[in-house]
Amino acid sequence: MADFFGHPFRRFVLSPPVFREWSGSSALMDWLESPTAHIFKINVPGLSRENIKVQIEDGNLLRITGEGSKEEQSGKDTVWHVAERGTGKADFSREVELPENVKLEQIKAHVENGVLTVVVPKDASPKANKVRNINITSKL
Repeated sequence: MADFFGHPFRRFVLSPPVFREWSGSSALMDWLESPTAHIFKINVPGLSRENIKVQIEDGNLLRITGEGSKEEQSGKDTVWHVAERGTGKADFSREVELPENVKLEQIKAHVENGVLTVVVPKDASPKANKVRNINITSKL
């Protein structure tokens, strides 16, 4: 075992793997808020719009998913030395609970140069007060 610790590839065995499947939190996202909208920018390198879904679930849950294609494996005589870019599917899923003051029916999304931009317009109209006063009586 002592010879193993002197071997140059020991870090690939003892450390966390260099290659990690692109999933969930790996889809890097920025969330900006302007006076008129919430803007989400998500890195989606190599994915086309056909491979990305933007959906609203359960009222105000923004779900963004992507499914990449599997990269061609090289011939059986090829030896992989490092696989950091990934050789499997490039899948991801991000969920964001949106604030209540947004116009869900006016959400727009576009992808360009490996970045998905989702614009969620704000609703400036006042919402009904969610606090309801209950009349108190001496008898039920």
